[in-house]
Amino acid sequence: MMTIFYMKDVSQTFGVHVIFERLSLEVKSGERVGLVGRNGEGKTSLLHIIAGITEPASGSVGWKKGTTRGALEQNPDHQDVTLLVILNSVFSHLQEMETKMRHIEQHLQTVSDEKQLERCLREYGALQHQFAESGGYEVDGEIRKVSAGLGISHLLSRKWSELSGGERTKAGLAKLLLTKPDLLLLDEPTNHLDLLATEWLTEWVRQYPGTVFMISHDRTFLDDTVTRIVEMESGELQLYETNYSGFVKEREQRLLLEFQQYQDQQKKLKKMREAIKRLKEWANRANPPNAGMHRQAKSMEKALARIERVKKPVLNRKQVQLDFDQSGRSGTDVVELKAVTKSFANRVVLKGVDLSLKHQQRLAIVGENGAGKSTIFKLILAEQAPDTGAVQLGSNVSIGYLSQHGKELSNQKRVIDAFRDSSLVTEGEARAELAKFLFFGQDVFKNITSLSGGERMRLRMAQLIHERHNVLLLDEPTNHLDIDSREVLEDALAEFEGTILCISHDRYFLNKLFTQTCWLEDGILTKYEGNYDYGKKKRAE
Repeated sequence: MMTIFYMKDVSQTFGVHVIFERLSLEVKSGERVGLVGRNGEGKTSLLHIIAGITEPASGSVGWKKGTTRGALEQNPDHQDVTLLVILNSVFSHLQEMETKMRHIEQHLQTVSDEKQLERCLREYGALQHQFAESGGYEVDGEIRKVSAGLGISHLLSRKWSELSGGERTKAGLAKLLLTKPDLLLLDEPTNHLDLLATEWLTEWVRQYPGTVFMISHDRTFLDDTVTRIVEMESGELQLYETNYSGFVKEREQRLLLEFQQYQDQQKKLKKMREAIKRLKEWANRANPPNAGMHRQAKSMEKALARIERVKKPVLNRKQVQLDFDQSGRSGTDVVELKAVTKSFANRVVLKGVDLSLKHQQRLAIVGENGAGKSTIFKLILAEQAPDTGAVQLGSNVSIGYLSQHGKELSNQKRVIDAFRDSSLVTEGEARAELAKFLFFGQDVFKNITSLSGGERMRLRMAQLIHERHNVLLLDEPTNHLDIDSREVLEDALAEFEGTILCISHDRYFLNKLFTQTCWLEDGILTKYEGNYDYGKKKRAE
């Protein structure tokens, strides 16, 4: 396979801060590469260099001649026109061709000279052939297909200023997919997508004829799409010719092998040092001192200095420490929705929904964006009232709620103050506890407005753990978390002895933890006695 992109000894800085240094990488045509690593490693900075958005501080980069590159724009500034106009702008070259064809058609009706007529027909035929070859007749179909796949067909008539942040991200993704660059670069493409859109994008990426390089923390998406994993860890790149599941196994084997090599070398170095020490002692004990032994010791010291040291592999990296506990158990009946209906602006969101949640159940609610999943949470939290029907909480129920973007945090507060409000501890105790959630040193005095999505999520989890609720309502809890943090969260929730009701689009997370799945579609809630894959299979049947 031909190389489409290469970089050699590339370093990147942000002010005086070194993000990474002396990294080398090669990407081949037709590959689908997944870049994984913890938040803060510099993955997005690397993606921007590959996309040609930013220049590296040092090192060399290059692309195959004529390669078109496409990455999702951060905060794109579009004219305030409809989304359909924005998506059509991708095909402006085809629209120009079509305009030329229309002009020639009009001109043909007035031409009487035979030679001129022949010349016009030749020009028209060549243009029409080029138009057809470039997919001119499929433009409307392509826009419809991508819009439907990403679930934004209903937004096509809306103006850019009327779209929410999440809708703009989806619109940007649709525009990028329609562009079809030779080298497609995606940064967390599934973050704002529901399950149907994620599964559609999975299939689209798998069939993409170009090269795909993406950052993702969605393990199922990586498993289903990529042919190669690049891990970014501690400023180094490790390559694995496999998908995500294969990478997990190979990485574990690599670390164990490296640790064994490190231990073997440490034993060898220790023996050499002891031998040098003995030789020097024997040489000095002789009368006169033995020069030959001193030379031998000196020679061994030089050999010791020349040995290239094996780096000690990090087997246990600093991770978030989660341990959900409860102050007292709830009654057997935790939450009950009976024949609940709810409408907004003449749109019925819930139609006679029944839901019964028992003590220690693990129940997931899935469905498209806008189906009404968060409305169910708001009804349970008494933030909204049902139009008809009833919502009842059982005895001794204490609910801990985690919203999708940590919106329940007060932006005016500092991290340490927000944590102390929920846990009633001293400043010293708060700092020690926040360190378990990777808030070190001055991080605890940051204002909440300056926190990233992942930091907000970690702070909310710190609060929830210290509030000791017996029921957890989790709305997209894995959003903004890197894979390591997702795995720690999964382990903690598996140990939790209370009840969990969760909304999620993370298929790996859903399959691993939830034994019951409710599907919300067209206002109707259907329950399946199994995980997400089981529910999906039953629906297909």
